[in-house]
Amino acid sequence: MRTAKNLIDGVWADTARDALLDVVDPATEEVIARAPAGCAADVDRAVAAAVAAQPAWAALPVAERVARIGAWADAIAAHADELADIERREMGKPLDLGRSFIEGSAAGLKLAAERALSYAFEETLPHEDGETRIVRHPLGATAVITPWNFPVAILLSALGPLLAAGNTVVVKPSEHSPLSAVRLCELLTLPDGVVNLVLGDARAGVPLAEHDRIQLVHFTGSVASGREVGAASGRRLHRAVLELGGKDAVVVDAGVDVKSTAAAVALGAFLNTGQICTSMERVYVHQDIAEEFTDALVAAAAAYAPGEVLGPLVDERQRDTVHRHVTDAVERGATVRTGGEKAPGKGYFYPPTVLTGVDDSMLVMTEETFGPLAPVAVVADFAEGLKRAADSRFGLAATVYTRDADHVAAAARLPAALVWINQWQGNSPEMIWEPAGDSGTGATGANAAYDAATRPSSVIVAAADQGRGE
Repeated sequence: MRTAKNLIDGVWADTARDALLDVVDPATEEVIARAPAGCAADVDRAVAAAVAAQPAWAALPVAERVARIGAWADAIAAHADELADIERREMGKPLDLGRSFIEGSAAGLKLAAERALSYAFEETLPHEDGETRIVRHPLGATAVITPWNFPVAILLSALGPLLAAGNTVVVKPSEHSPLSAVRLCELLTLPDGVVNLVLGDARAGVPLAEHDRIQLVHFTGSVASGREVGAASGRRLHRAVLELGGKDAVVVDAGVDVKSTAAAVALGAFLNTGQICTSMERVYVHQDIAEEFTDALVAAAAAYAPGEVLGPLVDERQRDTVHRHVTDAVERGATVRTGGEKAPGKGYFYPPTVLTGVDDSMLVMTEETFGPLAPVAVVADFAEGLKRAADSRFGLAATVYTRDADHVAAAARLPAALVWINQWQGNSPEMIWEPAGDSGTGATGANAAYDAATRPSSVIVAAADQGRGE
């Protein structure tokens, strides 16, 4: 049985505490490895290594940092199959899905790092009395705490700007999915101490988020944990970028192609077994097409077979949460059109589930489910759908399907970090976003990620003749 180790200053090190956690394959319920439970002593060593390595890393020319990061991205892409298999075993992601996201995230890491070549780390602004030089400095040692649902992709999306800007990092992956992070660090092509890895649960996460030598915490995870990270950052007066939960709505207008739109919503609701922060978790459909759309959505759900296209949920607790949301809806009058029961046998599988007759008081419409559910509510018109989509304490993403230009314009006003119109998961290299409400805080993407990874200062220089006597 393999026991994973921490990576501190380029050395694979045993934990300072004996406690270990089981890493469980959610498809078989078998223990496949063990990893440290984590402790403050491990965190202290990792942070000290990051602090010590940061000045030399920041002193390298930007182009050299970018080249080193790009070489690592290339190594990751070359091992995409292997990393996808690790993700499959530690959190249940189907191989093809895992491979595509790993390849995409490796390319994204390289692209994000290359943005440093054009980012204005220094800028001179002349004025009548002289000039102001704006200099953006790296923050220092930073922390990246990642969830289990996309262990490689989410980690790499955070690292590019932090590293290219001259910061060093301590990584703390989810205790459910530590093995992919270990393999990523085995592939490192960066100087020792630039990226350090500490494994564990809250016993590692809490002291890392609260550490007084960490200058920024980039956290992706639950709302409850994000609140704790934000509070800790406030006490230490260091930055926090928080991407937390979502309860993303989709509004389906009259006049759309019903069959293709239903297939798109099935993908948005069931991909990765619904374990995506931006999964479609509330579906509002115009009454004129509601019956036809729901029938098409039920038919599309049949393509997501558990154990084949659909992987397991990450653990029994998560499957119980999904089923509790279904049970609550049914007890309060909803109808299960397909699915709705735990799959028999080994593994934490749950079938794609379509519910109708839901209202906005049910758990399935108010709390993040993070499972393969598509609750469908019928609305009288597009305006009602938009209003109900906006009425949520979350504000991560939303999707709208419409052929009406006025409705497209109205959809852009939804209070969400990302609004997709007539597509889902589309992106642009220039996009920036910041979650609203309980979905988090801190802008990221494109240059905003570099703004978050640097601290600006201004050097005001008087004109040459200023201060001279007559």
